[in-house]
Amino acid sequence: MAPARVNSEKQDAEDELEMKVEKYSRGKGADLKALRDKKLRGQLTVKEKLYGQSAKAAAKAEQWLMPTEGGFLEPDDDLEKTYRVQQDSILKEVDLLSSKKPFDMILPVLGPYTIEYTSNGRYMLVGGRKGHLAMMDMLTMDLVKEFQVRETVRDVAFLHNERLYAVAQKKYPYIYDHRGTEIHCLKEHGKALKLQFLPKHFLLTSINSFGQLHYQDVSTGEMIANYRTGLGRTDVMRVNPYNAVTSLGHAGGKVTMWKPTSVKPLVTMLCHHGPVTAVAFDRSGHLMATAGVDRKIKIWDLRKYEVVKSYPARAESLDFSQKGLLACSNGSQVEIYRDFGGHDYRLYMKHRMMKGYQVGKVLFRPYEDILGIGHSMGLSSILVPGSGEPNFDTFVANPMETTKQKREKEVHALMDKLPPESIMLNPNMIATVRAPKKKEKKTKKEIEEEMDDAVEAAKNIERKKKTKGRSKPSKRARKKEEDVLRAKRPFLEQSKEVDERPDKKQRIGEEVQLPKALQRFAKKPQS
Repeated sequence: MAPARVNSEKQDAEDELEMKVEKYSRGKGADLKALRDKKLRGQLTVKEKLYGQSAKAAAKAEQWLMPTEGGFLEPDDDLEKTYRVQQDSILKEVDLLSSKKPFDMILPVLGPYTIEYTSNGRYMLVGGRKGHLAMMDMLTMDLVKEFQVRETVRDVAFLHNERLYAVAQKKYPYIYDHRGTEIHCLKEHGKALKLQFLPKHFLLTSINSFGQLHYQDVSTGEMIANYRTGLGRTDVMRVNPYNAVTSLGHAGGKVTMWKPTSVKPLVTMLCHHGPVTAVAFDRSGHLMATAGVDRKIKIWDLRKYEVVKSYPARAESLDFSQKGLLACSNGSQVEIYRDFGGHDYRLYMKHRMMKGYQVGKVLFRPYEDILGIGHSMGLSSILVPGSGEPNFDTFVANPMETTKQKREKEVHALMDKLPPESIMLNPNMIATVRAPKKKEKKTKKEIEEEMDDAVEAAKNIERKKKTKGRSKPSKRARKKEEDVLRAKRPFLEQSKEVDERPDKKQRIGEEVQLPKALQRFAKKPQS
């Protein structure tokens, strides 16, 4: 029985490998027998063989380097809907470790709450509106630190790791360490409403109550930029993970995109007919989701700046998961949408909180199928199958990293820190050759001066004396005239183009004959 079992396991492994090879293959190979050219047939045979080898190598690499596969809720038939599946039903089917991850923390006195996760999903930072701050280790479910700042807390944000985090309090943002010790008070930011951190540039970004956008380098303490948006107060801010461009949602329905080296916004988009309530970006940075008071959620393709999909729904908070799921909060209900191909986002899951709970923020936990919810009565965490990336790269984000690895990662991050000038809409433009500038059109005076120089040069051309009868004065004068005309011709064409170009302002003077109806508007000559 043992050899039969081994053979069946081997056969299953081979079948699984073949399925993965099909995933990476370039389709059915070309029919090379019909080719008459032997040389071409030989070259194409070698190429087809290389394609097959590369597909097999990619399948083996996936088998070893990406051992875990993500899974979604799949209905048995067309009549069954995944959004009807409740959390109780999911908890009965999952493993013991996953069943311990969902929780409900009822903290009615100090809410509403906002939450934030580290980049590896290990730690969660909690901020209550009435001054409650806490940090939790989500792997062991231990409380790292909890304290009370005794004033309003509007937003929280981790810096490069869990050892430092920023808190937007009543008057200024403050920076605390993991023990709860106050490290800095950032008075230059003013009354900050929203905080975001750019990990590759070590920049802390804030928007205050006066609509001022601040960029501060947390590694040196230098204030990089301070700009007035000119579009009023806003607390909607999100950073695009692809190019580190900061996006703001405004009360006029506009979304503006900023970088620290530009006084004016890079892009201004009219997204809604009313105030923008939430903005979110997917992992690739090419899709943007916006929600407004006009009860619409729009999915935008930022490569074309066009609406891909629009839904009649309201949302106070939006967030994309690592696998492309979109979470929206509306009152006491949370809805999760899934892309079924071609940006066709359809309802995937629903979760309703208890009556009276107002959801403030929804945030997916990285590398886990978990959605964190901060609401008016505390915190909640629900299971969302297929939302997190199942395989993590330990060089990028490691939830199991040791103290030594944390220290090394921090040093490497500081050494690899990017300058603020590298933030741009298209980061692929870095290290490329700048396109030549278009030549400016010359004025009429410059053309005339160049024409005079060319005419003088044409007149001064000395011609050789030819045989008798071929160097008559009349012939030499005619040739000189032809040289002058030849030199003038290109400049005359340029001056003709300038004459045909309309002037920016046309002065109305005595020379211009106006119609009778407009003559009373003409300037009278000064006597």
